[in-house]
Amino acid sequence: MRCQGNPFSRRGLLTAGAFGGLGISLPQLLWMQQAAAEQKHYDFIEAKAKSVIHVYLPGGMAHQESWDPKPYSPLEYRGEMKPVKTNTGEIFCESIPKLASIADRLCVIRSMTHGEAAHERGTHNMFTGYKPSPALKYPSFGAVVSHEYGPRNNLPPYVCIPNQPNEFAGTGYLSSSYGPFALGSDPASSGFKVRDLDLYGGVDEERFVRRRSALTAVNKHLGSMTNADSVVAMDTFYERAYSLLSSPEAKSAFDLSKEDQKMKDAYGVNQAGQRLLMARRLVEAGCRLVTLTYGGWDMHNGITAAMNRTMPPLDQALHQLITDLEQRGLLDSTLVMVSSEFGRTPKINKDAGRDHYPKVFSVMMAGGGIKGGAIYGASNATASEPEFDPVTPADLATTMYRQLGIVADKELMAPGDRPIEIVDGGKVIEDIIA
Repeated sequence: MRCQGNPFSRRGLLTAGAFGGLGISLPQLLWMQQAAAEQKHYDFIEAKAKSVIHVYLPGGMAHQESWDPKPYSPLEYRGEMKPVKTNTGEIFCESIPKLASIADRLCVIRSMTHGEAAHERGTHNMFTGYKPSPALKYPSFGAVVSHEYGPRNNLPPYVCIPNQPNEFAGTGYLSSSYGPFALGSDPASSGFKVRDLDLYGGVDEERFVRRRSALTAVNKHLGSMTNADSVVAMDTFYERAYSLLSSPEAKSAFDLSKEDQKMKDAYGVNQAGQRLLMARRLVEAGCRLVTLTYGGWDMHNGITAAMNRTMPPLDQALHQLITDLEQRGLLDSTLVMVSSEFGRTPKINKDAGRDHYPKVFSVMMAGGGIKGGAIYGASNATASEPEFDPVTPADLATTMYRQLGIVADKELMAPGDRPIEIVDGGKVIEDIIA
């Protein structure tokens, strides 16, 4: 979608004549006018989501044993797990019965596809919307959102639970000042406490203020001498840290002890449950994008037993997250996205597992202006390729950014003053937008 103007209007032609003496041709002028129109479009795009919770499942979760079972295929393709009917009449795998009961709130894309079968390269695709390049490091979703919007309510705009999960979740060519705030420890661990949220012993409020004033003076002096990213990023880091430390409300968002035990139990007192509960607290308080990881899904051996171990806590926690967000009136403004770097091979291997397979896999989305009860695209009968409506990582990223009010083909500046589109070539998946 673009803001349409008439480049051949009287004013446009008069302007063309005025610029002719400067050596600007009519085609160049028309390009400039289109760029200006696009910039206006950037300014007025409607954001349907205020925040994103990105649940990333590292290793490559099998689509057949989750969102896209194939009950009518031969056993060596469908595997041992059975389907379960959802509350919309569709089928999911029996591994996610709780999510099947709220399928009317979910949108499942069954035709994700890319060409990267290595973990690192597939992960890069799913955190940036770009294929890996030896020439340039691309920024993650969280870094772009941090760059475009900045902090809200004194909270970091981009948070990773429990830590930055991989190198592709970083800032890429953007300044390191847009990097994630990492908790530093697991919310499910005994005695969990977020690092760096308390003043050091012996530092009272008055001393804290004096130190901040002194540091501001030093940073101002350094900033006048250099615009090096390390200096700018450190200055930004300290300013945001001070804002967080001086805001009881912001610090409170990280305090899971404020949740009653019934709510903790509803999510599950385990890694999946407590990480997702923390994510809900953070977006409710004002964080813009929270990335969390759970489990290990690289199931080359014994996939049925591995799914039965790993999936139930996630099924419970995701079900509770969607329900909780809805009850708090936050689901419409919070986009939940569950992804993995790729899927698994159509055929069960000799070790009763499945191997890496990027040609087709599934992603789930909910809330944030996305249609509930939707299945988009399809894999074929053996889940070996998209049957129709293939979706690329660039399409997924473009759609996510669109819901946040960010136009994905907006250009950011890479080193050397190179304009690089946030996402190159992706399209909004219009059919899944409510």
